[in-house]
Amino acid sequence: MAAPGWDFTGKVAVVTGGGRGIGRVIARMLAAAGAETHVFDRAEGDPDPSLRFHAVDIGATASVTAAVGSLPRPATLLVNNAGITRDKSLLKMSDDEWQSVLDVNLSGAFRLIRALAPAMRAAGGGRIVNITSINGLRGKFGQANYAAAKAGLVGLTKTAARELGPKGITVNAVAPGMVMTEMARQLDEDVRARARAEAVLPELAAPEDVAHAVLFLLSDAARAITGEVLRVDAGQYI
Repeated sequence: MAAPGWDFTGKVAVVTGGGRGIGRVIARMLAAAGAETHVFDRAEGDPDPSLRFHAVDIGATASVTAAVGSLPRPATLLVNNAGITRDKSLLKMSDDEWQSVLDVNLSGAFRLIRALAPAMRAAGGGRIVNITSINGLRGKFGQANYAAAKAGLVGLTKTAARELGPKGITVNAVAPGMVMTEMARQLDEDVRARARAEAVLPELAAPEDVAHAVLFLLSDAARAITGEVLRVDAGQYI
């Protein structure tokens, strides 16, 4: 999988939720660009010899700590991509449906940043990209838990950018709209049609479009960019 223009030779990267979908494409692009790429996920997906898989529950601090401790070299690139959904209208949502999404989508990113930032500080710099969502910026019916977690990621991104910036670490976020993953293609056609109607470009984003934005923010080309949210949504939000 091509990653034109990017060279991460000698870098160590961690991608959460890299077993499938957008995270898988990001991980493969990083590996293609020379990074030693570690995938933290609960399931590996199709084995890929270019990636190093770790079975990790990012909802559990002990699991994250063990996985980070097992890395052969410290990682200075982090992509917090892992996420789950438990969609239901607000008044019908259970405590578990609310909490489980926040534990993974928001607290999971916090745990990874907390675990990996010390090594980045020791190395004199690093790059962190959090995958949020346009629904964290605008809200979405039936996704109170997901939208709240993704909105929280924006606040986490900006706070981490302020705290870690003096040590040469940039922290940014990418906010996709509907992305045409295999999962999205299995949705009801009316769901995809509504997303296309919102968009101003002729085609909705592909996973590769999100991955290219992430790799840009991980690269030295973005060394002066921090605390930003880059939307990749074919214009759905505007």
